[in-house]
Amino acid sequence: MLVVVSKAFRHRISRSTMSKVQTRRQVRRLPPEKRIADILAAAKAIFDEKGYNDALITDIADRAGVVEGSIYRFFANKRDLLTRVVEQWYVSMLDRHEADFPAVQGTWNQIRFLIHQHLMAIKSEPGLARLLLQEIRLEPGYRESNFLRLNRAYSNRIMEVVKRAIANQEFRPGLSPILIRDLVYGAIEHRAWAFLRREGELDAAAVTDGIIDILVSGLGVATPKVESEQAQLARRLEAVTAELELTAARLKAVLDAQRLA
Repeated sequence: MLVVVSKAFRHRISRSTMSKVQTRRQVRRLPPEKRIADILAAAKAIFDEKGYNDALITDIADRAGVVEGSIYRFFANKRDLLTRVVEQWYVSMLDRHEADFPAVQGTWNQIRFLIHQHLMAIKSEPGLARLLLQEIRLEPGYRESNFLRLNRAYSNRIMEVVKRAIANQEFRPGLSPILIRDLVYGAIEHRAWAFLRREGELDAAAVTDGIIDILVSGLGVATPKVESEQAQLARRLEAVTAELELTAARLKAVLDAQRLA
């Protein structure tokens, strides 16, 4: 059976084929930086939805709109992707601190800012926080990784605030800035666990206030009571009155003794 294909139909097929070829060519021409950014965004979404163990490279490739082989051009394996995704999050938090922290004035305002910002980072990106705590921090090579350097740069800012406060006599001498850092971020981590397990909400403002209340009572220099002038005068008058009453009692005793004699 001879099938006659019209010239117009052949033209439509040709245009459709050319359009697909051009689209593929345009995808191939994406700059490497854009391709890497798309893959990282897709990996972040898949890790958040499925967790690290259940996430597949094919899922990430499909979400990014690339073939699986393209991912291996830029990343060694799934673990490398995980590392880059969480590093990107850490760097963004550091950048935010660099931009906003200089405008915060006062020791307690600075500490409050750092606590609240960390809680909000966890609340806004719970998937990345889970990956950091459950995957990255448990790696055998964590102590030698770039994450440790990023973590120190991120958490040491509160130590700098505490050191200045001790030097300015706002905080008691002899306090350990390292221990205070650990107390703050340890408390945040424990308070966030229920939220990260999807077992409750995380009230960043309430947790911040609670930690600050504890720190204020434990770190600050005790302020001695300053007596007002009226209080000082009243205290002196009471002392003079008591002394006069004692003198009067003694004089009365002498007079009584003389009468009896």
